[in-house]
Amino acid sequence: MKKIVFLAVLFTCVLWSQDKKEVVKPIPEPKSFVTSHQITAGGKLIKYKAIAGETYLKNAKGEATAAMWSVSYIKEGADSRRPVTFVFNGGPGSASVWLHMGLFGPKLVKVDSDAKQDDGAAPFAVVANSKSLMDLTDLVFIDPVGTGYSQVIGKGKEKDFWGLNEDAASVAQFIRLWITQYKRWNAPKYMAGESFGTTRAAAVTQALEGSGQNVAMNGLILISQALDYDGSTSIPNNITSYLTYLPSMAATAWYHKKAGQGKSLEAFVQESRDFTYNEYAPALYKGALLTTSERETLAQKLAYFTGLDKAYIHRSDLRVLMPRFQKKLLEDQGMAIGRLDGRFMGDEIDDVADRPTLGDPSSYQIGAAYTAALNQYLLHDLKVDMDRPYLTSNGQIGQKWRWRTRPDGSYWEPTPVNVSDRLGETMRRNTQMKVLVASGYYDLITPFFDAEYTFNRNGIVKERVSMTYYEGGHMMYTHEPDFIKLADDIRMFLEK
Repeated sequence: MKKIVFLAVLFTCVLWSQDKKEVVKPIPEPKSFVTSHQITAGGKLIKYKAIAGETYLKNAKGEATAAMWSVSYIKEGADSRRPVTFVFNGGPGSASVWLHMGLFGPKLVKVDSDAKQDDGAAPFAVVANSKSLMDLTDLVFIDPVGTGYSQVIGKGKEKDFWGLNEDAASVAQFIRLWITQYKRWNAPKYMAGESFGTTRAAAVTQALEGSGQNVAMNGLILISQALDYDGSTSIPNNITSYLTYLPSMAATAWYHKKAGQGKSLEAFVQESRDFTYNEYAPALYKGALLTTSERETLAQKLAYFTGLDKAYIHRSDLRVLMPRFQKKLLEDQGMAIGRLDGRFMGDEIDDVADRPTLGDPSSYQIGAAYTAALNQYLLHDLKVDMDRPYLTSNGQIGQKWRWRTRPDGSYWEPTPVNVSDRLGETMRRNTQMKVLVASGYYDLITPFFDAEYTFNRNGIVKERVSMTYYEGGHMMYTHEPDFIKLADDIRMFLEK
């Protein structure tokens, strides 16, 4: 009897197991929303279609693995040679909302240009983009997997996309699919990325050279570049970061009238560059070999450039970490300055902490405006109707991100992350590709001096690189004069 019961239970389990395997959730057709619009760009009236929707990425077996969301703006009547620019932000874990609603999109949200006021609550000011580039290029805004409406589907897994190389492969696959669908293989092609989006741009550009379908970029627009993380990682014992961040500290201290008064920003910044190269770098490498007199001289000069107390600089061993600078610069006012943009100030509860505790005021003072504006724009203007929320950012991605640049099993892994050599190699294989690097003086996360340090090394072909500077921060386009200048600089870059 027991044997019969056991067999019956086993048979039931087998049937249940088989049923379970057979229940496969069907993958619906990718969604797409098409609307018609017009805009004045470059003095011309441009009629265009906005195509917001999903593109399914597939594995080697042809099985769907991810739905990648994008918004494409395509000029009506455009031929196969019309240029196209692919745009994305960074993170990793950020959707393309910032460049979409801050610089390149047909409509833009406006926040306080002078970084004096929080964005508050709705309604927020949304205006037509007076500096639109639609007369020169079609635009495609890409949300990497896990951001925006993009998600893993079918046979896909998060680990297939949430990594430096994996991310590059997925964006490269999307670009190939897009230029095939819209017949743009022989059109000029550009990429515009911000922050980690510049890391992605260098990696994607290299990835596009392989897979049996070589796609060559005509140009890269790198906003607040982050190619070599050695120069943008402010941590103890990283000598490079003390050097690359100092000129940005000097510029920010000048802005808040704590240093360099009576001098122009450019003159004071150049003075800080010269000091960094000629005096600060040798001193940091001497370390404990410095004499008492040399230490005193350096402390005085660092106080001169940073606006910080000389005694504090001595206690810091001539090395001030960026989070501490954020708290100390305006300590007398009880304010902490922003990391993405040192112009911003936040009134914190804990005035004696060694780093900001409420977060980054240059992020939380504009985030609500960008999020609300993008969602309303998708719903109202582009008629998007999706069954899930649009994620402007996804913190889980950063927690699970795979930063390795070498294959698993490799004996050695370089650290920190550095894709600048990939850019250098690609520029030498693609002798027509040019690069625009846009840096903000008050960017305290990817400092402008790090851009100079990076692009003077790593085999990058400097003759094809244009360096531009702005009196803003990481998202310099939130500052209206910089928005105008950056848009004009990009227009000139594309026209060349």
